[in-house]
Amino acid sequence: MLQREVTHLDEFESHLRDERQLSPHTLSNYRRDLESVLRFCNEQGIARWSELHPQQVRGFAAQIHRQGLGGRSIQRKLSALRSFCRYLIRQGILSSNPAQDIRAPKTPRKLPHSLDIDRIQGLLDSRADDWLSQRDLAMMELMYSSGLRLAELVGLDLQDVDLPQREARVLGKGRKIRVVPVGRKAREVLQAWLEIRAIHCAEGESALFINRTGTRLSPRNVQQRFRRWALKQGFDSRLHPHALRHSFATHLLESSGDLRAVQELLGHANLSTTQVYTHLDFQRLAQVYDKAHPRARKSKKSE
Repeated sequence: MLQREVTHLDEFESHLRDERQLSPHTLSNYRRDLESVLRFCNEQGIARWSELHPQQVRGFAAQIHRQGLGGRSIQRKLSALRSFCRYLIRQGILSSNPAQDIRAPKTPRKLPHSLDIDRIQGLLDSRADDWLSQRDLAMMELMYSSGLRLAELVGLDLQDVDLPQREARVLGKGRKIRVVPVGRKAREVLQAWLEIRAIHCAEGESALFINRTGTRLSPRNVQQRFRRWALKQGFDSRLHPHALRHSFATHLLESSGDLRAVQELLGHANLSTTQVYTHLDFQRLAQVYDKAHPRARKSKKSE
């Protein structure tokens, strides 16, 4: 593509950062997705964005699907392209949106992975060997106590957590702020962590959770540390940080049955997003039913 067409991507990124105030992580995703469209255009000999038509957008979606990309990932790329094209329309570069009616192939929705209560307790009751391990346990307690996303966790500043009031102020998706409760055990561990943090923190650092150098912890760093904990605990799979958020939602819904409250605590804009946890709960109930109901149990003769 011509350099001017590439520059439109830079201008769109500036628009997302300065006007819509999207997070660096979201900006990175937008850029990566749109650069994949840009590569496709170069392969197809499309020199200008105005030459991109719906048929070619379908071709792009079909190509990345053949390459093994799942429906959700394809939909995310198409969504990024639709947003970019809307921006180009406002700039007078396009007259219509070529990605407007293009949809990704549907894929079965994966149920979120959560840990059972015994495994959660075993993990959170682990002994810390050093100050970094104490930090990790504080992070895990807070994620499970308050249902935080990974980005929300690492984005917390000292002023966002009010232990006497038993709450935390969280900046969620779309830069929406919500206040979440912080449980008793999480408050105890966080109080201990704050004392340790004061020793290792770099001067002027506001982040609640810091790395070895005393500065804000990155999401990648958290993922690596949680992977270590999974190995240490003998888990049969990786411990993804979101597993603690999913466990929070699943256990709370199982005990309360209040879907609206769980939606509010998770910061979901739509109830349909939260309803995936009802499928998890139903699976557990179905297993109980299969074992207990006299007309559902397998007879010993049939085994």
